[in-house]
Amino acid sequence: MDRLDNTIRPYAWGSTTAIPALLGTEPTGEPQAEMWMGAHPGAPSRTGRGTLVEVIDADPQAELGAAAVAKFGPRLPFLLKILAAGAPLSLQVHPDLAQAKEGYEDEERRGIPVDAGHRNYKDANHKPELICALTEFDGLCGFRNPAQAADLLAALDVDSLKPYVDLLRAHPEEAALREVLTAVLSADREDMARTVTEAATACARLGGDYAPYADIAHHYPGDPGVIAAMLLNYVRLQPGEALFLGAGIPHAYLNGLGVEIMANSDNVLRCGLTPKHVDVPELLRIVRFEASDPGVLRPEASPDGEEVYDTPIDEFRLSRYVLPESTPARDLTLPTPQILLCTAGSVRTGDIELAPGQSVFVPANEKAELSGPGTVFRATVVV
Repeated sequence: MDRLDNTIRPYAWGSTTAIPALLGTEPTGEPQAEMWMGAHPGAPSRTGRGTLVEVIDADPQAELGAAAVAKFGPRLPFLLKILAAGAPLSLQVHPDLAQAKEGYEDEERRGIPVDAGHRNYKDANHKPELICALTEFDGLCGFRNPAQAADLLAALDVDSLKPYVDLLRAHPEEAALREVLTAVLSADREDMARTVTEAATACARLGGDYAPYADIAHHYPGDPGVIAAMLLNYVRLQPGEALFLGAGIPHAYLNGLGVEIMANSDNVLRCGLTPKHVDVPELLRIVRFEASDPGVLRPEASPDGEEVYDTPIDEFRLSRYVLPESTPARDLTLPTPQILLCTAGSVRTGDIELAPGQSVFVPANEKAELSGPGTVFRATVVV
């Protein structure tokens, strides 16, 4: 197995302290948003044998296992991250697999460079994801019931929001959500900026359930995404709780530290809370306009102590071990590739000791035993 040396991405929304606190290092004063573990070409993990991309390319069958290669091809299907949000991320959705393939092929035919700022589809893959909280973690996930969204907006007493309130109360669910999101994102930018400013002032005055939106507006003044965010469910995860984000579900992470796993893709369509490109027509084609419960996940424990976060995705499977001291080593050997990430304590696998924030790649079928005390997240695939 290979100890991983991982890249930390300095996105502007990142916390300056959360990842350093986990790693036991001094903050640099710069944001440290995400630590990537995997074989994504944008920032592959490094090993003593080369980057993880190079290691897998040299012998996919040995590193990934025959079943994983047959199902997913000769690449690691998931990307594991530590995510540290110090400010809200962009409000976004991800396409399903068919939409991603169609969108990617269309932009390839039109000759749009893959690194162009207005390109929507960086690859032909979908991007379902799971976020598991290590600290209290705030986010937005899925649409509220339109009547609840109408009540939330109406209490702000902002004249320019009243047409949206009327639409949310008068139309069937799908039509109401579609019409209001379309109107918010298509409105004159100057008019919407004034509306957002008024709404933000009201949110700050009301506090309570409105406080998260006042904070969002503080980070993104005048952004239409502030109003779009009020159409969504607000959720606060406790440590160990998780959210699964499937295709077409609008969402945003607001604050906190978590372990995130996703299919190995860069496909994001943004709704707001960003200076980046927002393709409103394509976004509206991808969004699922239906109210839903955020669906907070709690792990299901198996007899051997593995706590599994159940999702409908085969490209990744995330689980957790909370290992007390003086217990027999757990056999984690699998016919599929694994990344093991320590988030608390001090654990040992083989002759490698892991402190918080450290990780290893375990090739398919390689003997892997784990002992504590500590907490370890295990990422693999379903074949």
